[in-house]
Amino acid sequence: MERVTTRVLGIDPGLTRCGFGVIDVDRDRSASLVRVGVIRTSADDAVELRLRAVSVAIDELLDELEPDAAAVERVFAQHNLRTVMGTAQAAGVALERAAARGLAVGMHTPSEVKAAVTGYGNAGKRQVAEMVTRILRLDAAPRPADAADALALALCHAWRGPLGNAGAPAGAALTPAQAAWRAAESAARPRSPRARRSR
Repeated sequence: MERVTTRVLGIDPGLTRCGFGVIDVDRDRSASLVRVGVIRTSADDAVELRLRAVSVAIDELLDELEPDAAAVERVFAQHNLRTVMGTAQAAGVALERAAARGLAVGMHTPSEVKAAVTGYGNAGKRQVAEMVTRILRLDAAPRPADAADALALALCHAWRGPLGNAGAPAGAALTPAQAAWRAAESAARPRSPRARRSR
């Protein structure tokens, strides 16, 4: 039976815990949970083996669930260089595996994701998890936080751009969360040198 919804895979990258969340989104922007979880690797293993394990697990998700699009968190520099390197490497694996399937891939900053699901770009992890639970009508918040964050990424991607506008009437007003997301997206865009000089 042909699927009439859009299926989105969200990836919250990490080497020790790589969160994933898959949702189906209807044309009215309502969403439902397909699967959520965490890909785990051992810190005792070599980095290349850990990345391979993440790659294989993502491939299995793509094979089984056949998403229409994927979303990966955009990695920012952190104080712990070792942590950010592992996160960036896992993000690269996720991007490559999705691209190999010809999927449309979006990258979103944490503030964009928070604004999309809570209406507030500086929301805490607990607020994000609570809103994900409410939006997807779950009995309890997904754990660990990496799993909830992956679902939030998928929701963010589904509610923006071509996916988010697919079922919206022409000229439809943005919800408060969508307006906050757009504001966060604009703030995250680097300004051109000309724009900076003109200030």
